[in-house]
Amino acid sequence: MITDLENNTTFDSLALSDTTLRALAELKFKYCSPIQAKSLPISLSGHDVLGKAQTGTGKTAAFLIAVIEDLNNSPAPEERYAGEARALIIAPTRELVMQIAKDAKELTKYTDLSVHTLVGGVDYNKQLQALHGEFVDILVATPGRLLDFCEKREVFLDQVEVLVIDEADRMLDMGFIPQVKRIIRMTPRKTHRQTMCFSATFSADVLNLTEQWMEDPVRVEIEPETVATETVEQHVYMAAGDEKLVILGNLLRQPEVSSLMIFTNRRDECRKLFEALRFQGYRVGQLSGEVAQTKRIRTLEDFKKGRLQAIVATDVAGRGIHIDGISHVINYNLPEEPEDYVHRIGRTGRAGASGVSISFACEDDAFRLPAIEALLGEKLKCVLPPEHLLASK
Repeated sequence: MITDLENNTTFDSLALSDTTLRALAELKFKYCSPIQAKSLPISLSGHDVLGKAQTGTGKTAAFLIAVIEDLNNSPAPEERYAGEARALIIAPTRELVMQIAKDAKELTKYTDLSVHTLVGGVDYNKQLQALHGEFVDILVATPGRLLDFCEKREVFLDQVEVLVIDEADRMLDMGFIPQVKRIIRMTPRKTHRQTMCFSATFSADVLNLTEQWMEDPVRVEIEPETVATETVEQHVYMAAGDEKLVILGNLLRQPEVSSLMIFTNRRDECRKLFEALRFQGYRVGQLSGEVAQTKRIRTLEDFKKGRLQAIVATDVAGRGIHIDGISHVINYNLPEEPEDYVHRIGRTGRAGASGVSISFACEDDAFRLPAIEALLGEKLKCVLPPEHLLASK
């Protein structure tokens, strides 16, 4: 979903094309979010942008609008080849790629621009047929699958006009940077393309990489405190490891818990918790890297339509998921990286709604709290779980 946070800057004031404004109006977006208001005047003028923004701040629309406007304002060359992309967006996970593509299709609804996706876990030949079925204006891809197509000479990046690297910090964490470097070398020189890079953090590694990839970028920063903490009621329960499953089961039975995302740190923890909850009769889904892409898409659809009470997810699978109406987020384990705490609780309390996050701090991970509090700029009150949540069936 493309987020619209109230701001003084309207999309009408940005001299966007009629087709983009019509699509935005249909989506009922009038005001820019802070990242959109700050970055769009820069990116629309053709400058490279290095943006610091969390998931849920509207950054996807920020770079998509700039990409679409660039393509609208510069007609496609008369001689084109199949698989020759004009704009390339790289993102670290399949879910995020699919979400970006969905938003891109909504925003290009009244244009002739085509949007294509390349992700692992989806039939290779189907993706190939789609690429050959029409010209490629906007290509959204994960690094590994994109390289597969490039190496087989099914995709060509030498005509890319705009390059977007989304969630650069996550790309770094997941070990994708060598692949991203190879991809970027296939695109025109940085002086001959526009580059936008977005990251939740500006670590030294991220800044070193962007210096190589970008030409005099303008830096735009939106601090994480503006993301979700004001609309999310945060609780930390001091719970023993063997109490967590009992508390979680009791939470699932509370009438105010309408839809729930549960985060674990590792795939094996995600699988074990999913199986335990399903064994107890709860309608739950699982999102992790070991689940097939088609099943993950089906799980998300079932969750959106209320067929599932909860989803158990890892951070990699959960990043980039945009679902309205999530009432509660549970940190079954405190995340190893403080930034992931902000990403997790940002799944609820979206678009002005309120939400609740509950974190379990046990003897194994309570030591992670100080770093999370330092990032938030506030203390998190730790309490014992209420008695009714500790009661066995």
